Amino acid sequence: MTTEITDALRGMGLLGLGEPCTVETLSGGVSCDVYKVSIGDRPLLVVKRALPKLRVAADWRAPPERAAAEVAWIRLVAAIDPAWVPTIRGEDRAAHLFAMDFLPWPVWKAELAAGHVDIGVARATGAALARIHAATAGRADVAAAFDNGAQFHALRLEPYLLFTAERHPGIAAAIRDEVARIASARIALMQGDISPKNILCGPKGPVFLDAETACFGDPAFDLAFCLNHFLLKAVWHPEFTHAYAQSYTAMVTAYRAGVTWEKDFEIDRRTARLLPMLLLARVDGKSPAEYLTDSGDRAFVRGAALQMIVEPPLNLAMLGETFFSTAAQR
Repeated sequence: MTTEITDALRGMGLLGLGEPCTVETLSGGVSCDVYKVSIGDRPLLVVKRALPKLRVAADWRAPPERAAAEVAWIRLVAAIDPAWVPTIRGEDRAAHLFAMDFLPWPVWKAELAAGHVDIGVARATGAALARIHAATAGRADVAAAFDNGAQFHALRLEPYLLFTAERHPGIAAAIRDEVARIASARIALMQGDISPKNILCGPKGPVFLDAETACFGDPAFDLAFCLNHFLLKAVWHPEFTHAYAQSYTAMVTAYRAGVTWEKDFEIDRRTARLLPMLLLARVDGKSPAEYLTDSGDRAFVRGAALQMIVEPPLNLAMLGETFFSTAAQR
């Protein structure tokens, strides 16, 4: 494997012939191989290669060409604000891998799990996300460049929502209707994996990673996908529920303030309808939250999600207030 990586680095012009380097395997999650590369006294690099079969219990496959979509998303966002993404240093499309700067900043998920809950990070993330969506909304060139519906279906719609629908026949029709709506939406550029595990707490604000699910569609998916983690973490670490609830509200408020392409209450309402479905997917989909190991915690999440799918909350404020207050009373 090291030889493949060094050969790719040479092909990208990042490693000279005979030049020594050190390749260290990092924990890259379920969808990619990730390596930290040291070449002499140069800045550290990260090399990421997309896998055709993801590392989960269920059979989950996705086109490895998604690596090119991730590079394209990072470059687009860099043109909006370079502080929000790592710098791409090279790309090998044939091998489905690319190299970017290694950034040593803390991962937001780890900070949240440890109870280091900085409300400002949530606020800044919501504002940045809205700005990215606003900059891409209604743009035919971006829609054409990120016409990645097949990849988004394989990485998000099928494993999270459709798989979950099969396990819950009573609400399957509602989930499938939502999937059809998302699949046909052409509003703005979705990153598709806005999660605290993919966000670094940088000195100038959030730094977004793992954009391999980037696709032109409904930006409500990004907002819902991230807000979901505050709900889940309140079940995982109930002692921090109040801070998670504050982060949830701060992100919603900052995001809505940046919505320019439609009425902010409209995307708020769509997000509130989708969020319970994504919540249910994190216990019954192909990618369950690995930290919800207690059966009682999973049952609580399942029950709360099913209730909100059957009786959708009117808006995100109502959803958050109901969930966090109920979670705190367990």
